[in-house]
Amino acid sequence: MSEAEAKQIERMKAVLEAQKAAFRTERHRPLDKRKADLDRIAGLCRTNADAIAEAISKDFGNRAREESVIAEIAFVIQDAEHTKKHLVKWAKTRKVGVPMTLMPGKAEIRREPKGVAGIVSPWNYPFQLAMAPLVAALGAGCRAMIKPSEYTPGTAELMKRLLADAFEEDHVAVITGGPAVGEAFTKLKFDHLFYTGSTQVGRLVAKAAAENLVPVTLELGGKSPAIVTPDYPQDAAAKSIAWGKLFNAGQTCVAPDYVLAPKGSERDLGEAIINVAAHQFPDASSDDAYTAIVSDRHYDRLNAMIEEARQGGAEILQPGHDAQAAQAARKIPPTVVLNPPADAAVMTEEIFGPVLPMVGYSELDAAIDFVGDRDHPLALYVYSTDKTQAQRVLDETMSGGAAVNINLLHLSVPDLPFGGVGASGQGAYHGEAGFLTFTHERSVFSTGKWHPSRLLAPPYGKMFETVAKRQMK
Repeated sequence: MSEAEAKQIERMKAVLEAQKAAFRTERHRPLDKRKADLDRIAGLCRTNADAIAEAISKDFGNRAREESVIAEIAFVIQDAEHTKKHLVKWAKTRKVGVPMTLMPGKAEIRREPKGVAGIVSPWNYPFQLAMAPLVAALGAGCRAMIKPSEYTPGTAELMKRLLADAFEEDHVAVITGGPAVGEAFTKLKFDHLFYTGSTQVGRLVAKAAAENLVPVTLELGGKSPAIVTPDYPQDAAAKSIAWGKLFNAGQTCVAPDYVLAPKGSERDLGEAIINVAAHQFPDASSDDAYTAIVSDRHYDRLNAMIEEARQGGAEILQPGHDAQAAQAARKIPPTVVLNPPADAAVMTEEIFGPVLPMVGYSELDAAIDFVGDRDHPLALYVYSTDKTQAQRVLDETMSGGAAVNINLLHLSVPDLPFGGVGASGQGAYHGEAGFLTFTHERSVFSTGKWHPSRLLAPPYGKMFETVAKRQMK
């Protein structure tokens, strides 16, 4: 660990203590102040949209501005405004019924902020995946510390500056640094820790948080399948799947990770997807609308996956491109891998790039079993004009979220909880689910000065027996 990292770790410990102290002085932040916090988030997004998109693009080597605007900046603005609109309703104390045997009395559920939240955000959507959890935390009345990914340092520094201008450090703070700082961050005694990233690192984060019994939300990933049934128009499937897979060059946790197509149609569907890609990006190596791979390490990993599948007998489909120019720009051309070996990395690891395996299935049962035999994915997509078949896929599989005849966009519906299940994550956010993630639902039961329960105290006698018999009926 470097001296700079050691100083940063000491600093973040001091920030945590300052935020905890500030929370103790304002345990129940008024709703009007929370709304003002959300307005500040939306405002900094609008005012600094160009700077945010530019920083993200620089971190990636090239990121399509349109993708940053719609998936990062506009997303956060809408999230903040939706939270503000519904905040009073979400924060309201809920009254619940009281059994006759416990009367007289009243019971209620108070929705109270947990305290200080730690947010660990990834590189693939470096602004949105830091700010959306922050929106939820601020809406709940919490204070927050954010640890962005070291792979997108420019965006991290910009967020640090923008949030420092908008909030006091004892309210919102950004902690930058490398893996040593990130590891130390996850070991802090937050009141809630929110992590977005890989399943492998998620396990380590959960272990670190467990030492202090810190509750954790894990937004992970996995291999999200797209099942195409025989009745669905091939061109329509190709257009939808190509868009979802190639948005942000496939560096999206809910991008289709592989396609299950009716046996015999794999090549036709694969070629249709490549044709769509070639139309969308006539020259992937030089087209600014086509996003680069975030780092040399990630670029090399994707190339190795393609080559391994090729060596294993899979056929590789790609549009025409300048290979040298693509390499210089750190861009992987849109790639379809036809029927790769089952043990190839493209079929066992989350791809996180514009590489799409295509696997044939004989009947729908086989496709459902294929998904069921693997870890539960973060998302599942089914393309079918037959509502019965689509419903059957949903009924017989499990995933964090799902969509029918579309992909990706389920996470943009504000009131749909977004999160994984099993290996793809635990917990959810967006909308009220996000508010509740950073909220403690406190149970309160109150009575008058005297309560009949006094009659049930020892020494036990006939009164106790009478009441117990009634409750046992």
